[in-house]
Order: sequence, then C-alpha cells, then structure tokens
Amino acid sequence: MFGGRLRELREDKGLFQRQIAAALDVDTAYISKIENSEKLVSRTYLKKLAVLLDCPEEELLTLWLADKIYELVKGEAVAMKAIDVAQKAIADQVIDSPNNGR
Repeated sequence: MFGGRLRELREDKGLFQRQIAAALDVDTAYISKIENSEKLVSRTYLKKLAVLLDCPEEELLTLWLADKIYELVKGEAVAMKAIDVAQKAIADQVIDSPNNGR
C-alpha cells in the first residue's frame, strides 16, 4: 500500500528513486525495496517524504500503519476478528481520551 503510493507520488513528480534516496540519505536499493513492498520505510522518513512529494503526512502515516497491521495479521484465520477487536479498543480510547473535551 505505502510502496505503491510512494511510487505513484514519485512518478507524478517526475523524480527518480535516486533523488528520493539522496533526499533521505539512503541508498537507491532501499527506495526500490520500499516501492516493491519488500521493506517498510522507517517512520522517521514520513515527514520528509510528505514534504518532498507534496503529500499530506497523514496520508503517508495511514498507509504506513496499514502496512504494519497487514504484515502482522496476514495469513491469520482470525485476522478480521482481531482487527475488529482492536478497532473497538481504539475507538474506546479516543472516546475516553482526556484531550476529547470530557
């Protein structure tokens, strides 16, 4: 998910993998592996990528988290049940959050 979007954004900007790699101070192979979903980008690079690719950081963070969740539950027979339980817990946490004006 993240890798495909990264490739799409990079190509839309007319940038090469080596340019993204240079901006992040990583090697081109790292960017290639991310785009091919062989490796998950480090979270520390999300903000820089968002600026570089003129993309909302929230969009990249959402895809990054989705990839992490997918990697954790893929192949599990009860994956959707686990996600439902986690989703409820997250919703309850948001409702009970002290920053929620309660």
